[in-house]
Amino acid sequence: MTEREHVGSEQVASERGEPEHGEPVRVGLVGIGVIAATHLAVLAERKDVELEFTVDPRAVGPVAFRGGQPPHYGDLGEALAAHRPDLLVLATPTETHAELVTTALLRSTARILVEKPLVHDRASLAALRALDGTADVRGRVFTAHHFAFSPEVDWAADLLAAHPDWGPVTTVTSAFHDPYVQRGAEAFASYVSSWTDSGVNQLSMLTRFVDLVGLTSLRQADGGASAWCAVEFRSRGEAGTARLRSSWLTGASSKQSSLVLGRSGVEVWIDHTAMTGFAARDGELLAAFGTDGRTERKVAHYRPLYASLLSGRPDPVLGFEAAERITGIHRALPEAE
Repeated sequence: MTEREHVGSEQVASERGEPEHGEPVRVGLVGIGVIAATHLAVLAERKDVELEFTVDPRAVGPVAFRGGQPPHYGDLGEALAAHRPDLLVLATPTETHAELVTTALLRSTARILVEKPLVHDRASLAALRALDGTADVRGRVFTAHHFAFSPEVDWAADLLAAHPDWGPVTTVTSAFHDPYVQRGAEAFASYVSSWTDSGVNQLSMLTRFVDLVGLTSLRQADGGASAWCAVEFRSRGEAGTARLRSSWLTGASSKQSSLVLGRSGVEVWIDHTAMTGFAARDGELLAAFGTDGRTERKVAHYRPLYASLLSGRPDPVLGFEAAERITGIHRALPEAE
């Protein structure tokens, strides 16, 4: 590499908020809630990362990180006036995302990882898209579609890729249940609805197997505590349908998905709660997957997510275009009762 090429690569890295000369990635964490604990745990494992600061407008104190306490602020603007992070992680309620992303885009050069879903409505998505000409939205904004990185999902995607002879996926049935009904109004305040919380996970998971086309029906019931929808997709050039169920009316967490490859008769069953899976045809077990049980489920999602994000070549499912496609389906107008 010539001196000119080297300087040019440093300039590009600087513009994208990437560290130079192998320096640690300086991270600012915005939002010190439940999911922040997972981000902190995974970030603390990485030697290429330093937690520069935290932000939360609530009356919360500094967090512990590798035995220290990074500076804490009540406002993102105040933090950006004092620091130049390479990466901002937004782990705040969905309705705050659009404003915080805009602030981060216009007042820093950092890349931005936003907890899913990226935004809470299509208007907010359009507002962010409109900034792309001046703030490189597509190059800097990423969404934490963590279910797409789950071990059982990776296993199933690799399995299907290795067996094109099984043909296209023709039907998907996915059911995500969480016991949030026990939390009452707190659940709606935190997660909005079962579809808002789980639907985006189901859709991002599906991108590992099929090409999403569009929503064909969506019905929310029980005041938003449950939902049922159908999504059209294409697999190896053929059309198929995904049926998605989400609900908080349960006593325990339970998340499973079934992928049917109708031409060959193969079915792939994935248990997202246990992070296990198997493939079968008629009475024959074709493949199986399990884990050693030592890694907490969300940590198992976010480890490969951060590895991809910080690799210099983030997986497309993290990118703005994937968020646009998923949001277009996820935020379609529901029928409620």
